[in-house]
Amino acid sequence: MSEFDQPTRTNADAAAESDRSWIRRATRVVIKIGSRALVDEQNLLDSGQLESLTRQMAELQRAGKQVICVSSGAVAAGLRELGLNDRPGDLPSLQAAAAIGQARLIELYRQHFARHGFHAAQVLLTHPDLRSRERHLNARNTLHRLLAGGIIPVINENDTVSVDEMRFGDNDRLSALVANLVHADVLVLLTVTDGLLTALTGEGGTLIPFVSKITNEMFALAGNAGSSISRGGMRTKLQAAELVTQSGEWAVIANGRTEQILRRLFAGEALGTVFQPNSQKMRGRKRWIAFFEHPSGDVQIDDGAARALVHNGSSLLAAGITSVAGEFERGASVRIISAAGGEYARGLVNFSSTDLRRIAGCRSDAIESILGSAEFTEVIHRDNLTLIDS
Repeated sequence: MSEFDQPTRTNADAAAESDRSWIRRATRVVIKIGSRALVDEQNLLDSGQLESLTRQMAELQRAGKQVICVSSGAVAAGLRELGLNDRPGDLPSLQAAAAIGQARLIELYRQHFARHGFHAAQVLLTHPDLRSRERHLNARNTLHRLLAGGIIPVINENDTVSVDEMRFGDNDRLSALVANLVHADVLVLLTVTDGLLTALTGEGGTLIPFVSKITNEMFALAGNAGSSISRGGMRTKLQAAELVTQSGEWAVIANGRTEQILRRLFAGEALGTVFQPNSQKMRGRKRWIAFFEHPSGDVQIDDGAARALVHNGSSLLAAGITSVAGEFERGASVRIISAAGGEYARGLVNFSSTDLRRIAGCRSDAIESILGSAEFTEVIHRDNLTLIDS
């Protein structure tokens, strides 16, 4: 069974779509608005900017698109009440600011969307909400029902209950996971730079308008820094774009402070940096395995097994396994890696780490004699495995 559900685009097709006609055809869009795109020079929420972006999203919705907004800004919206000007460094203060600010932020969204004839719904997510397959499907069904009703979901991480080990880390990654969850046609990441630049901001860089594949050199260009008001930076936006494009959808990084940015982007104007997707779309269950379920360990394989997985569409057999790292139970998610540590794939394993170490390198017909039973002959069945474009 193929893990992809659309035919491969030809080079001619990809070239034709580089004129941005694809963005006018997009019907389901996720728009992520970063904190820095929503605050003023005093790091306080800029209501005028929020009104402008909300008006443009309403125009897209009125034009027949389904819009999902992933909005940062809850912490910034709650700083004034706590007597702060910058993002606090301790978790209790962060969660207190978020508790104050999230209520204010969603009320502003509701008011602004209502002026344009649309209802908004607040959706707060934590990492476990999307890692659990059942909760993952519940979240997806809820979003689909809201979209079917013409309601605009406004999504944020649930900062008031999240702790460090449970966090998405930034709303860039959250927006990419949401785009994957609902199979959006495009993810638009709004920040305060014009897109990916050939040098860090302030060093005379020029805009890179189109990216066919994200490279390590691009991550080097992106740097690491966020800001005093936000967690992310260009690096996290590149990571989000990479996640979305690996699933087969488009991504754009653009300046949320550019006048009428959303209206102009979706009219096809050449703004921001466009990231071209892989030629094939990944199915929903494969997306969950690849991006939502956190790997519990690593399974290293030899070159023969790698060729069988990557080129022949095979399941993973015990004979190709050279080593196992980590402790996990049957059904856990694991990374499938090379001897050098490069990741080939992820999958749900049919054996515990203890049993897997016992049968590593063995033929499938020897499993029963080694373990005493052989419910499975594959370590990871192809239906429970997805390739990672690393």
